[in-house]
Amino acid sequence: MYSTIAVSGYRSLRDVVLPLGRLTVVTGANGSGKSTAYRALRLLAACGRGDGVRALAQEGGLDSALWAGPESLGQARRDHAVQGTTRSGPVAVRLGVGGAGDELSYLVDLGIPVQSGMTIFNRDPEIKREAVWSGPVMRPGRLVARRRHRHVELRDDDGAWTQAPVSVPTWSSMLTEVVDLAAAPELWAVREALRTWRFYDGFRVDADAPARRPQVGTRTWALSDTGADLAAALQTIREDSPAELDAAVADAFDGARLSIAVNDGLFDVQLHQPGMLRPLRCVELSDGTLRYLLWLAALLTPVPPRLMALNEPETSLHPSLLPPLARAVARASARTQVVVVTHAEALVEALSEAVGDGDDGGADPEEGLVPGEVTAMRTHHLIKDLGETLVSGQGMLSTPPWEWGRR
Repeated sequence: MYSTIAVSGYRSLRDVVLPLGRLTVVTGANGSGKSTAYRALRLLAACGRGDGVRALAQEGGLDSALWAGPESLGQARRDHAVQGTTRSGPVAVRLGVGGAGDELSYLVDLGIPVQSGMTIFNRDPEIKREAVWSGPVMRPGRLVARRRHRHVELRDDDGAWTQAPVSVPTWSSMLTEVVDLAAAPELWAVREALRTWRFYDGFRVDADAPARRPQVGTRTWALSDTGADLAAALQTIREDSPAELDAAVADAFDGARLSIAVNDGLFDVQLHQPGMLRPLRCVELSDGTLRYLLWLAALLTPVPPRLMALNEPETSLHPSLLPPLARAVARASARTQVVVVTHAEALVEALSEAVGDGDDGGADPEEGLVPGEVTAMRTHHLIKDLGETLVSGQGMLSTPPWEWGRR
């Protein structure tokens, strides 16, 4: 399990550390930074695939993604005037995920490139530093791998540091360049875990949406982010756990059941409803009904990832579908960690009720946090102050400990 997500210098997230539960709900008003938090998760996963530099360049480059305010807003909050100051630290986007207990953790530091020679790839940031350690907080004795610029050092079984026999390009991650399973099993484990992360930003359900068209079907253990393989994904779930799928459909649509029609190898979803002489095909389903089935296909996956993030799953759903959706999310969080980004308070309440023992996100500064603790549910309300995204109610004692270290 993961216990912490940390982001520094990325858009409005000047310095944010979020404790994670099995289910983590991120909510807040429009413009509070919810989507930025979601995009930070996507960027972190891209780093695990060795694709972080390209992903950041596609956002407009490091200049576009950097926090645009001063290094510290302390003085601005005192005199209500935002002014630039001399920086004491490097300009960087830093991302990290902390493991629970003795699980592995990872951080990556992306900084301004050092120009050498002629190049027009000036939107490419450089990976300045990476680190892998065990436990939620980076400590010298817990480090198992560290990278500075092009050099990677690995800790052996005796605790001594040895340099990996590769020179890692500044645009590539040590997770993808150091692939010796015997010498660096921790790097392999972190890379494979990050590669399983799944992201669903919402699904197209218009008349031309891929999910509405019959598709060639093969066993599908994870719904694609476009939803094009919906029928195959639902059939895979049906053959793995039919009772769970039937119960989830009946929970939302009383008396309804699903079947998958196959014609010349093309799969199509059919929804059988009471009082109807024939089932409705995907092309006939309402937008809300189709989107709900897409969420079920994502949540009931037979092969769950290490982490699944859902961005505003309430979009175009009738309020009556939010409690069944919340119950499906809660069941999924028993098998994988789920992060839900939403601005719908009704969904937040339904999720809290479905989990049953969710907390308030550790907002009470008198309670503090146990490092590495993973509760059933955490809810974080984001707010904006002078352009900076903050976690409402989070204080010094309720912020998880986190160390970025130095370049």
